[in-house]
Formats: sequence, structure tokens, C-alpha cells
Amino acid sequence: MTDKETHLANLEQIQKDALAALADVADADALEAWRVAHLGRSSAVMGVFSSMGTLDKELRPLMGKTANEVRQALEGALEEKRQLMEADALKQALETEKLDVTLPGRPVTRGRLHPLTQVLRRIIQIFGDMGFQVYPSPEVETDDYNFTYLNMPPYHPARDMWDTFYTKQEGVLLRTHTSPGQIRVMRARAPEPIRVILPGATMRYEQLSARSEIEFAQVEVLVVGERVSFAELKGTLDDFARRLFGEEARTRLRPSHFPFTEPSAEFDVGCFVCEGEGCPVCKETGWLEILGCGMVHPVVLEYGGYDPAVYSGFAAGMGIDRSTLMRYRIDDIRHFRNNDVRFLRQF
Repeated sequence: MTDKETHLANLEQIQKDALAALADVADADALEAWRVAHLGRSSAVMGVFSSMGTLDKELRPLMGKTANEVRQALEGALEEKRQLMEADALKQALETEKLDVTLPGRPVTRGRLHPLTQVLRRIIQIFGDMGFQVYPSPEVETDDYNFTYLNMPPYHPARDMWDTFYTKQEGVLLRTHTSPGQIRVMRARAPEPIRVILPGATMRYEQLSARSEIEFAQVEVLVVGERVSFAELKGTLDDFARRLFGEEARTRLRPSHFPFTEPSAEFDVGCFVCEGEGCPVCKETGWLEILGCGMVHPVVLEYGGYDPAVYSGFAAGMGIDRSTLMRYRIDDIRHFRNNDVRFLRQF
């Protein structure tokens, strides 16, 4: 036999042996083993390609073409065998496995409200019972509404209290608190009395931690009218705290300072974790701050269109995330936006 006939006969024998071995394959593991043995890098047909450089130049094109045809034939046989085995497995499963069509269907898991949404709705309900209305305000604000009209002109150092997200458009930013809504609702309703809450998202460029997030929800409380007093502020907040956290909730007001209220205060509730004994959650004080509040500053009233000689008012701003942490004894504010279903299913 010539070299040409010998090489072609060798390829023909490789194909015959491979197909004969394929006929004996009975399961998926054996099929994979056959693929490695007859089509892998160390297989006989791939060895022909590797030895092509030792052949005469006249013989190489023919051998390459024939070896490629053998490889394609084996790949086609492999795929045909795989489909046949899958069909046999399906047929066997249909014949042996039973399906009871009388069984009830699987129940559909019902969704639920996010804990922040639950607490926000509860807060809205509480203030609604007190006669407050919900007033929406924009989340993208101007510098004037976010700072200047709240008694913080451009040179005011209090602006440094907020790490603000500014947009590319000059004078436009993502609001750092819901207080800009005070000016908007006053300008929309002056000189009528006001009794509203303004819920919504706020954004600050802060480092993520167990107690702070870049985005968080707030609720602003605003009352404006004639002869509105600090006593009304205290009574409203005391009633709110007991309705949200329970009748046993302890409350207190601490003197503080905000540019847009005068006088100003922080409103605290007794720590639910240590019952006032002191713990890491309350920083060993026995109290947890839930909001800042105070009487609306005369300058803010004027920007809103009200005469401070005739009208007075009070305002408060609370973080929904912080209130939800305390209501459910959650130890990390980041759980709220991690989208972990295991956490959300608890509420």
C-alpha cells in the first residue's frame, strides 16, 4: 500500500472504532468519557492533525480534509447519541413517574410592604388623626429653597452641616432635608393656617454605616397659624411618640439649635433596648433622638409669605429610617436597602 492509502485507511479505522465504542455507551458519564477519548486533545483523530507536519506536502491537503470530515462525523454522531439518550430518559420518566392532577396547586407567595413603607404609613395615619394633611414636595431643589429661604444664606456656616449632592446645573441640588417643603407650602397657602406633613426622600453624601445612608426618608411637620405655641409643639410630639412606640414611651425635649427654628430642640424617646439603663445603641445615655424641632424662625415665616408679628408656627423633621430602627429593634440601617428577602420577610 502507498503512504496515501495507509493514512486514509488509518482514518477510516479510527472512525469505525469510535462509532463502535459509541454504540456501547449507555449513560451520560460514559458519553462524556467517549467524547474525551475520541474527540479530546489526546484522541487519535486529533493526533492526525498534530502529525500533519511530518507528511509530504502533496499529501497534507487530502489528509487534512479527510481528518476534518472524520472529526465532523464523530461530532455529529455524538450529538445524535446525546439527543437519543435525552429522549429515552424523558420517555422513561413519563412512564415511571406519576403526576397526581388532583393535588392542589402550589400557593403563590404574597408580597408585603417594605418596613419603611409600613412605618411611613403609620406615621401618616397618626398625623392624619390629628388633622394634618400630606403635602408633596420635590426631591430636586434649588439652593434658595434648600438653604437661603431657611435662614441659611450663602455665607452661613450651617450649610457645612450637610454634605450636599449638587447637579451640573448651577443652583440645583438633591435636597438634603424635607424642610424646603415648608417654604413651598407656605407660599402656596399664605395667609391661611397650615397643618401639614411633608414626607419624602433626602440625599446626603455620607459614609455608609450602621447608622447612616446616602439616601433616607424623612417626614417634615409644619403648623402655622395665629397664637401657635411651643406647648402645642410638645403636646403634638408627645402624642405622636406614644402612638408610634407605645403608651409606655418616655419622651423629653433638649435645647438645640437650627437656623430655621427659634427656639429649637431635639426630641428624644427612652431607649427600648436597655430601658434607660444605658447601652451602645443609645451611647450609654438611655435616650434615642428621633427628630429635631422648634418654633418656625421669623425670617422663614417672612420668606413663606407670613407676617411674623401676626403668625407663628412650629416645625419638626424626623428620619423614617431611624424611627423604623427603633420600632423594630434593628441594628443596622443598611438592611433596609440591601433587598435581602430573608430580612424583609420578618415584617
